[in-house]
Amino acid sequence: MIEAKNINFYYGDFQALKNISMTMESNTVTAFIGPSGCGKSTFLRLFNRMNDLIEDTRMDGELLIDGKDIYSKSADVDSLRQEVGMVFQKPNPFPKSIFENVAYGLRVNNLGNKSFIQERVEESLKAAALWDEVKDKLNKSAFDLSGGQQQRLCIARALAVAPSTILMDEPASALDPVSTSKIEELIHELKKDYTIVIVTHNMQQAARISDKTGFFMLGELVEYSDTDKMFMNPEKEVTQNYITGRFG
Repeated sequence: MIEAKNINFYYGDFQALKNISMTMESNTVTAFIGPSGCGKSTFLRLFNRMNDLIEDTRMDGELLIDGKDIYSKSADVDSLRQEVGMVFQKPNPFPKSIFENVAYGLRVNNLGNKSFIQERVEESLKAAALWDEVKDKLNKSAFDLSGGQQQRLCIARALAVAPSTILMDEPASALDPVSTSKIEELIHELKKDYTIVIVTHNMQQAARISDKTGFFMLGELVEYSDTDKMFMNPEKEVTQNYITGRFG
């Protein structure tokens, strides 16, 4: 479970997030929607401390994953990033073989021997619905795969180190409709074993795949509720206006 309590985040003097509090339950898909620049990706990247890599940023508030404050002084960032996997907007396979892409995190973190790694690579590719397409070419370059296959490979790479949570920042925005459909089917399957948080500009996608939806605007969480309620009967007029395409 992920709990955000009174989160404020700053890029220098600019306040990008304003007093955000929300809870994301285990084994659910939570979607963040809102106009470009509204803070949804910034908020997502707090969950595995990716914003730490940006100079002159700071956060106030508490962010807990499974009851642990991930911004406490005792928090281990490397362990956190194993627990919280990340899939980016554009597929970003490494210039390695298909097998070595998935095995990378296991090798870097010394997680298991050769037979364990082979087993885990196969399990991860199966979980990412890619095994049947690549099992006979594991030693081929990851760049030989299509865009949709590369994105599923990146999901397999995130799964290999056995995270509890998967963050997805516009994971299908660079893909064709068929590949997008496969990613959405995959997300639906993965939530049985993982907690998934996704940023998407595609409101139809949010409606199809998420259990809960948060609507962000100008750094604020305007509304957060069950997805069906959000799209059928939002509480705020500004949410209704965004969902119906009157702006954004």
